[in-house]
Amino acid sequence: MDFVNLAHPDERVDFATAVQRGLGRGQGLFFPERIKPLADIDALLDLPFVTRSARLLAGLTGLEPTLAEALVSRAFDFPVEQVSLGGDVHALELFHGPSLAFKDFGARFLAACLGEFSNGDPTTILTATSGDTGAAVAHAFHGIAGVRAVILYPRGRISPLQEKLFCTLGDNIHTISVDADFDTCQALVKQAFDDQALRRDLGLNSANSINVARLLAQVSYYFESVAQLGGKAPVFCVPSGNFGNVTACGVARALGLPVRRLLAATNRNDTVPRYLADGRWEPQATVATLSNAMDISRPNNFPRVEELARRAGVPIADYLRSVAVDDVATTDAIVELDAAGYLADPHSALAWKALVRELRAGEAGVFLCTAHPAKFAEVIEDTLGRAVPLPPALAAVRDKPLLSARIPGDIDALREQLRDD
Repeated sequence: MDFVNLAHPDERVDFATAVQRGLGRGQGLFFPERIKPLADIDALLDLPFVTRSARLLAGLTGLEPTLAEALVSRAFDFPVEQVSLGGDVHALELFHGPSLAFKDFGARFLAACLGEFSNGDPTTILTATSGDTGAAVAHAFHGIAGVRAVILYPRGRISPLQEKLFCTLGDNIHTISVDADFDTCQALVKQAFDDQALRRDLGLNSANSINVARLLAQVSYYFESVAQLGGKAPVFCVPSGNFGNVTACGVARALGLPVRRLLAATNRNDTVPRYLADGRWEPQATVATLSNAMDISRPNNFPRVEELARRAGVPIADYLRSVAVDDVATTDAIVELDAAGYLADPHSALAWKALVRELRAGEAGVFLCTAHPAKFAEVIEDTLGRAVPLPPALAAVRDKPLLSARIPGDIDALREQLRDD
């Protein structure tokens, strides 16, 4: 199975190389050269989650089936739950892993892959987070010999409990708060990868969704959702920041998974909805919102979404619908869902609001619940006027001191921090 650099298609590598490099030449994203539709989707949907996921990932990556089964079994050791909210609306809960967010699927599979492919050389995982990636990566790589994880995040722009979940571990986990927004953090990671000396000396790799292992792991839960619906094709509504999760749904659809429509819900950082409406790619300054993990104006994964549309032979606006939901509508959604007996974090509530706006008669809809509501306890409590019980993972870190360094948003400061650690 070849993986092609979308920015420089002459660069083709195998899966292990794509995972170990993270980014291709010129900051290009690796992507499967071909995605072949599967022959018997119904039989695949009848399989247990881990078995099905191993077969999917073996096919997508070229891994030997026994190795894929071992890696997936190690990574996906927590459940995927789908809750009916009445009628044809369903919540796909992806927050039952150790960091209480959907990023656990990709981060844990990536860690398993890197452990398998490692030749023993020291590795520095460098990643940026707008909230949930940091905790997933930190917990996936914590304590792994020979691996140092360095996580950048925008100072003051993630929730306090999100920050505590990954900035209190220490050991081989190094966290850096950046006096800038997430887009700057993401740009710093790319600039570090362009520094060949830094990349060579530190053995840099990425755990953002720019790493194809993280992206492909997420394909698995879309199949699980449809399996739990009995094979019915739903409208998927995905809360979207960097657009990796939307890309994973597109890959699932390219494999033949029944998907009626694909909807990406953003917050006020609405580069993609505006682009799909008028064809102009015009990122604006990133603004802070209640759904902070989606405060991204330059989504890294969008070239992969466009590549999927190109392969499907349709205009991007026909392939994907994207709508923006502001903070007022987000808090309204939290209140409405709570009244219906379901507690949702701001990102999940935003996706529900977009879904019910767009769902047509007779359609089944699934919105992705990407984080445990307690990770955003402050927002929930301010909105609903009551306390949110903390799960054990959050209660254990609530009062721990932060261990983060702090830098301005420039590459020289990051370079110095990386070499000093």
